[in-house]
Amino acid sequence: MTDLNPQAKQMADESMVRNLDAQARAIWPQEISLLRRYELPEDVRILDAGCGTGEGASRLAELFPRAHVLGVDIIDPHLDLARARYASLAPRLAFEHQSIYELNAANGSFDLTVCRHVLHSIPHADQVIAELVRVTRRGGYLHMIPEDYGMLHFQRAEPDPRDFWHQAPTSFGERTGTDLFIGRNIFGILAALGLEEIKVDYVIVDTLRVPRETFAAILEAWRDGYAESIGELTPISRESAEAYFNQMISNIRDPHGYAVWMVPVASARVRL
Repeated sequence: MTDLNPQAKQMADESMVRNLDAQARAIWPQEISLLRRYELPEDVRILDAGCGTGEGASRLAELFPRAHVLGVDIIDPHLDLARARYASLAPRLAFEHQSIYELNAANGSFDLTVCRHVLHSIPHADQVIAELVRVTRRGGYLHMIPEDYGMLHFQRAEPDPRDFWHQAPTSFGERTGTDLFIGRNIFGILAALGLEEIKVDYVIVDTLRVPRETFAAILEAWRDGYAESIGELTPISRESAEAYFNQMISNIRDPHGYAVWMVPVASARVRL
């Protein structure tokens, strides 16, 4: 596998901007308490690796008012949007074009290294995590959201979402060299790297904890950004993929319906 960004088209699509916004609104309120538990200095140095449009980096800068936050990504339009949106937080918050496979930072540069909604979309995620460990100081923390597409559950319907999530992520991952079930594999990766205080918590995005329209917006963005490539890379046609997504969106919007996305949040501490 030589393509280190096999989902480049999807990541650069306008639907990803909507997706990152909706995911942040759905996940961040529950994520705050997980971030606050780390033993961090007041003037904490934070890296947001794969920052996208800056949704997470900006919230980190606001949560830690004396922090210096650097967001890095390789999609320049996302970085431009982030700089424009969050100019009021500069210079404490900055954005740079960098590859998370080879960061332009010395060993131990950051107190907290964050990587949200990235690891499932790239090959060789273990190499990226090792690079994140390298730039995190001894005693510092890693905080990651490694998505797992076996952790979405919807009510039975026609077409049945169970069939979609059983087939699409496996085929898509095989064709792109990525692990769309990395959420359940992250503990082993962190343990193999010799990290301490490894935890895997869960943010629950469901129709009880998150506004239905926010949850539905995530699925709409996935449909708009991925239906075409699902049709190309899996046995599911584009038309069928759209029908599955529409059924799931309908389930979420149904006031009598229930749906849930269990989002892993993994953390670990670099040995002193």
